[in-house]
Amino acid sequence: MQDLTKQETIALREKYIGQSCQLFFRDNPLKIVKGKGQYLYDENGDQYLDCINNVAHVGHCHPDVVEAGCAQMAELNTNSRFLHDNIVLCAKRIVSTMPRGLSVCFFVNSGSEANDLALRLAQIHTGRKDVIALEQYN
Repeated sequence: MQDLTKQETIALREKYIGQSCQLFFRDNPLKIVKGKGQYLYDENGDQYLDCINNVAHVGHCHPDVVEAGCAQMAELNTNSRFLHDNIVLCAKRIVSTMPRGLSVCFFVNSGSEANDLALRLAQIHTGRKDVIALEQYN
Protein backbone atom coordinates (compact mmCIF):
# COMPACT_ATOMS: atom_id res chain seq x y z
CA MET A 1 0.00 0.00 0.00
CA GLN A 2 1.28 3.44 -0.92
CA ASP A 3 1.50 6.01 1.86
CA LEU A 4 0.16 9.32 0.61
CA THR A 5 0.40 12.63 2.43
CA LYS A 6 -2.84 13.93 3.84
CA GLN A 7 -2.96 16.61 1.12
CA GLU A 8 -2.37 14.01 -1.62
CA THR A 9 -5.20 11.90 -0.23
CA ILE A 10 -7.50 14.93 -0.12
CA ALA A 11 -6.61 15.87 -3.71
CA LEU A 12 -7.28 12.34 -4.99
CA ARG A 13 -10.53 12.17 -3.05
CA GLU A 14 -11.70 15.47 -4.54
CA LYS A 15 -10.87 14.14 -8.00
CA TYR A 16 -12.21 10.57 -7.78
CA ILE A 17 -14.86 10.44 -5.03
CA GLY A 18 -18.29 11.98 -5.58
CA GLN A 19 -19.06 15.17 -3.65
CA SER A 20 -22.15 13.60 -2.09
CA CYS A 21 -19.82 11.26 -0.13
CA GLN A 22 -18.96 13.94 2.38
CA LEU A 23 -16.16 13.80 4.91
CA PHE A 24 -16.49 14.35 8.61
CA PHE A 25 -14.65 17.51 9.66
CA ARG A 26 -14.48 18.96 6.15
CA ASP A 27 -12.22 21.88 7.15
CA ASN A 28 -9.59 19.61 8.66
CA PRO A 29 -10.54 15.97 8.00
CA LEU A 30 -8.98 13.15 9.96
CA LYS A 31 -6.84 10.82 7.90
CA ILE A 32 -7.47 7.50 9.61
CA VAL A 33 -4.83 4.87 8.87
CA LYS A 34 -5.53 2.13 11.44
CA GLY A 35 -8.17 0.79 13.78
CA LYS A 36 -7.69 -1.42 16.83
CA GLY A 37 -10.28 -2.23 19.45
CA GLN A 38 -12.43 0.81 20.08
CA TYR A 39 -9.85 3.25 18.71
CA LEU A 40 -8.95 4.81 15.39
CA TYR A 41 -5.48 6.20 14.68
CA ASP A 42 -4.53 9.03 12.34
CA GLU A 43 -1.41 9.40 10.22
CA ASN A 44 0.40 11.03 13.18
CA GLY A 45 -0.39 8.13 15.52
CA ASP A 46 -2.99 10.15 17.48
CA GLN A 47 -5.67 7.94 19.03
CA TYR A 48 -9.42 8.65 18.78
CA LEU A 49 -12.28 6.83 20.49
CA ASP A 50 -14.49 5.52 17.66
CA CYS A 51 -18.10 6.42 18.41
CA ILE A 52 -19.18 6.54 14.75
CA ASN A 53 -18.37 3.32 12.90
CA ASN A 54 -20.18 0.02 13.19
CA VAL A 55 -17.70 -1.58 15.57
CA ALA A 56 -19.30 -0.90 18.94
CA HIS A 57 -19.75 -4.57 19.80
CA VAL A 58 -16.31 -6.03 19.17
CA GLY A 59 -14.05 -3.20 18.03
CA HIS A 60 -11.71 -2.86 15.09
CA CYS A 61 -9.54 -5.82 14.12
CA HIS A 62 -10.82 -8.14 16.88
CA PRO A 63 -8.74 -11.31 16.38
CA ASP A 64 -11.74 -13.67 16.61
CA VAL A 65 -13.70 -11.63 14.04
CA VAL A 66 -10.68 -11.37 11.72
CA GLU A 67 -10.12 -15.12 11.95
CA ALA A 68 -13.80 -15.94 11.32
CA GLY A 69 -13.92 -13.50 8.40
CA CYS A 70 -10.77 -14.95 6.85
CA ALA A 71 -12.08 -18.50 7.22
CA GLN A 72 -15.40 -17.57 5.60
CA MET A 73 -13.75 -15.66 2.75
CA ALA A 74 -11.42 -18.61 2.14
CA GLU A 75 -14.52 -20.79 1.66
CA LEU A 76 -17.03 -18.42 0.04
CA ASN A 77 -17.51 -14.67 -0.34
CA THR A 78 -20.75 -13.93 -2.15
CA ASN A 79 -24.08 -12.24 -1.59
CA SER A 80 -27.22 -13.65 0.00
CA ARG A 81 -29.01 -14.17 -3.31
CA PHE A 82 -27.35 -17.58 -3.69
CA LEU A 83 -28.46 -20.56 -1.63
CA HIS A 84 -25.98 -21.49 1.11
CA ASP A 85 -26.30 -23.26 4.48
CA ASN A 86 -24.60 -20.56 6.58
CA ILE A 87 -27.17 -17.84 5.94
CA VAL A 88 -30.17 -20.02 6.84
CA LEU A 89 -28.46 -21.49 9.90
CA CYS A 90 -27.51 -17.98 11.05
CA ALA A 91 -31.08 -16.74 10.52
CA LYS A 92 -32.49 -19.73 12.43
CA ARG A 93 -30.15 -19.01 15.34
CA ILE A 94 -31.07 -15.31 15.42
CA VAL A 95 -34.82 -16.01 15.20
CA SER A 96 -34.55 -18.47 18.11
CA THR A 97 -33.57 -15.53 20.35
CA MET A 98 -36.38 -13.22 19.22
CA PRO A 99 -39.88 -12.71 20.66
CA ARG A 100 -42.76 -14.62 19.08
CA GLY A 101 -43.94 -12.92 15.92
CA LEU A 102 -40.46 -11.95 14.79
CA SER A 103 -39.68 -14.89 12.60
CA VAL A 104 -37.66 -13.81 9.55
CA CYS A 105 -34.34 -12.07 8.96
CA PHE A 106 -33.22 -9.54 6.42
CA PHE A 107 -29.46 -9.35 5.95
CA VAL A 108 -27.91 -6.14 4.67
CA ASN A 109 -24.33 -4.92 4.53
CA SER A 110 -24.67 -1.20 5.22
CA GLY A 111 -26.83 1.46 6.77
CA SER A 112 -27.76 2.67 3.29
CA GLU A 113 -28.93 -0.79 2.30
CA ALA A 114 -30.89 -1.06 5.56
CA ASN A 115 -32.59 2.29 4.88
CA ASP A 116 -33.45 1.20 1.34
CA LEU A 117 -34.94 -2.04 2.65
CA ALA A 118 -36.93 -0.19 5.32
CA LEU A 119 -38.41 2.11 2.67
CA ARG A 120 -39.35 -0.82 0.44
CA LEU A 121 -40.96 -2.69 3.35
CA ALA A 122 -42.92 0.41 4.38
CA GLN A 123 -44.11 0.90 0.78
CA ILE A 124 -45.23 -2.73 0.56
CA HIS A 125 -46.99 -2.55 3.92
CA THR A 126 -48.78 0.77 3.29
CA GLY A 127 -49.26 0.52 -0.47
CA ARG A 128 -47.95 4.07 -0.71
CA LYS A 129 -44.89 5.34 -2.54
CA ASP A 130 -44.46 8.89 -1.17
CA VAL A 131 -41.47 9.66 1.05
CA ILE A 132 -40.54 12.77 2.99
CA ALA A 133 -36.80 13.31 3.45
CA LEU A 134 -35.42 15.93 5.81
CA GLU A 135 -31.97 17.42 5.39
CA GLN A 136 -30.07 19.46 7.95
CA TYR A 137 -26.63 20.98 7.68
CA ASN A 138 -24.92 22.43 10.72
